Amino acid sequence: MGWPDARKFWGNKPVTVTGGHGFLGSHVVELLRQRGATNISIPRREDYDLRDLNQIRKLLADNKPEIVIHLAARVGGIEANRTHPAEFFYENLLMGTQLLHESWRSEVKKFVAVGTVCAYPKFTPVPFLEENLWNGYPEETNAPYGLAKKMLLVQSQAYRNEYGFNSIFLLPVNLYGPGDNFDLQSSHVIPALIRKCVEAWNLGEEKIVIWGTGKPTREFLYVADAAEGIVLATERYDQADPVNLGSGREISIKELAGLIARLTGFGGQLVWDKTKPDGQSRRSLDTTKAEKLFGFKATTRFEEGLRKTIDYYLKVRTNI
Repeated sequence: MGWPDARKFWGNKPVTVTGGHGFLGSHVVELLRQRGATNISIPRREDYDLRDLNQIRKLLADNKPEIVIHLAARVGGIEANRTHPAEFFYENLLMGTQLLHESWRSEVKKFVAVGTVCAYPKFTPVPFLEENLWNGYPEETNAPYGLAKKMLLVQSQAYRNEYGFNSIFLLPVNLYGPGDNFDLQSSHVIPALIRKCVEAWNLGEEKIVIWGTGKPTREFLYVADAAEGIVLATERYDQADPVNLGSGREISIKELAGLIARLTGFGGQLVWDKTKPDGQSRRSLDTTKAEKLFGFKATTRFEEGLRKTIDYYLKVRTNI
């Protein structure tokens, strides 16, 4: 397939990346620069609060982007979602809905909405197919967040249908990698396990406690691969249908914990707290469409990605 030349596509084209200073966003911005983008605006929350309509309008007026890549989100693991379901729903819905609407009003040429695997139904065939996205209610522990992000798909398709607005919607699976959030109150499972294992090893502790039974399975996508998928879709994909971004590798939480323990050097006991929720029993995406429609295929081996993530944490942990 004849894909557009990346440097010609980007050039001096103004692009705004919300959340561009964050975990995923920083990798997207770095890749954009590598691919020739020279006119990137990266709004900071203290300058433009995306929950505020007037500040969204100011952001778009100040930067006049042709492309908006919307990555800013209120995110967290199971505990954070259980503790703040209202905040996760309201803030994500408000940011996405207002930003997409104002981008259309400002005649933005392309809007890239990034959703979440949490939008999928709790009970759906594995691997998850984009066609099954509406066949049930999401897993309860993160349903408010997943549904708030899912509304961006509804809005994206509605604006395309009524106004011809070029908005696309991507569904990444759980991400991990350097720059992740290692705060145990809000982190996802990989950074939480890395931190617990490293701290236990350093303190000489004999065990760590992990939520749940260890039976659920998850698919993880290295953050640099996710950035590649988002940038390729921005360059090459202009259709209404949502597209999964994943690695194609499923692993149980029990196996994951053992792997991280080995890679961090923690040789103690892994204790499972079965009073805590497991979350969805399986999560794994069918990634056929991403490769077919815009040539994306994850390339980072899982163990290699984990080693890089552990190395990052070892370098920064004294500042966390």
